[in-house]
Amino acid sequence: MRIGILTSGGDCPGINATIRGVCKTAMNFYGMEVVGIHSGFQGLLTNDVEFFTEKSTSGLLNQGGTILGTSREKPFKKKGVSPDIDKPAIMAENIQKLGLDCVVCIGGNGTQKTAAKMAAMGLNVVSVPKTIDNDIWGTDFSFGFDSAVNIATDAIDRLHSTASSHKRVMVIEVMGHKAGWIALYSGMAGGGDVILIPEIEYSIKNVGETIMNRLKKGKPYSIVVVAEGIKTGDGKRAAEYVAREIEHETGIETRQTVLGYIQRGGAPTPFDRNLSTRMGGHATELIANGDFGRMIALQGNEISSIPLSEVAGKLKLVTEDQDLVVQGRRMGICFG
Repeated sequence: MRIGILTSGGDCPGINATIRGVCKTAMNFYGMEVVGIHSGFQGLLTNDVEFFTEKSTSGLLNQGGTILGTSREKPFKKKGVSPDIDKPAIMAENIQKLGLDCVVCIGGNGTQKTAAKMAAMGLNVVSVPKTIDNDIWGTDFSFGFDSAVNIATDAIDRLHSTASSHKRVMVIEVMGHKAGWIALYSGMAGGGDVILIPEIEYSIKNVGETIMNRLKKGKPYSIVVVAEGIKTGDGKRAAEYVAREIEHETGIETRQTVLGYIQRGGAPTPFDRNLSTRMGGHATELIANGDFGRMIALQGNEISSIPLSEVAGKLKLVTEDQDLVVQGRRMGICFG
C-alpha cells in the first residue's frame, strides 16, 4: 500500500511526532510506502510531495512545528474560486496519479470538515485531531493541548511573583477563540483567582468584587486568566479590556500579558509525544484494515476512532458542570 500524509491549519507541538508515528508504523510494521504532502491540502492541488524514507523520520519526536509545512487551504470553499476550477476534483485526480490508497489528514476542526467531505466523495481518508484549543468533538484530548497548557501554566507561575512584589492585578490572555480549555486548565493549575472563558458569561463588577474581597482578606494581588475569545465591551482584545476595567472598578494597579503564539511553539510535552505516537500508529492500523472515513480519538485511556461524519461541524466546549469549573467555584475562584 502507498499512503499520503499532510498537515493542515495552525501548527502545534506534536505534529512531527504524529508524522513519525504514522511513518514508522507504516514502513516498519506494515511495509507501506509513505508520501509526504507539503503545505496541507495545497500540496494535493499542486502535487508538491516527497517520498519518505526511514531517515525522514529521524529526530522528529521532540521537534516542534511540522516538517511538511502547512496552510489554511480549504478546497471545498467556493468563495473567491473561479467557477472553472474544481479543487476537489483536482485533489481526487492527483491522489489517483500518486497511487495513494489513503490520505492521513492531521489537523483541527477545519481539517476534519475537509476530510469528511473527501470521505463523502469516496476518497479513502483517515484523520488525526490536532489543536492546542482541545475543541475537537469526539476526543477527550487532542495532542498539542497539554503542551500549550504547560507553557501557559509556567507563565502564570512566573506572574505570581511579580504580582505579589508590586501588589498588582495581573491579567494574562491565553489562546481560545470559542473554547476556553486552555484558560480553564492553565488557570486552575497556575492558581488563577479569576478565570474568564467564552462559554461562561461574566460581569466585570463580579470580577472587581472578587478582587476587592481578596484585598480585604489580606491578599493584595490577584491573577486573572482570560481566553482571547471572551466578549469585550468595545472590541478591544481581551487582556486590554479586562485590565482596564478592573483598574477602573478597583483602583488597583493592573497589568496585562498576552502569550499569543508562544503557546503553539516549541517541543511537545512527554504526554503529547506519547499521545501523538499512539494516534499515528492507530491511524496506520485503520488503513491496514481498510477502515477509512474515521478520525482517531482518545476516549478515556484508550485510542479508538469515530466516523468523520459525526465529527465535522461540531465543537467540544467547556460546560458549567465540567469538573474543574465546579471545583474551582467551590474553592472561591470567579468564573464571571
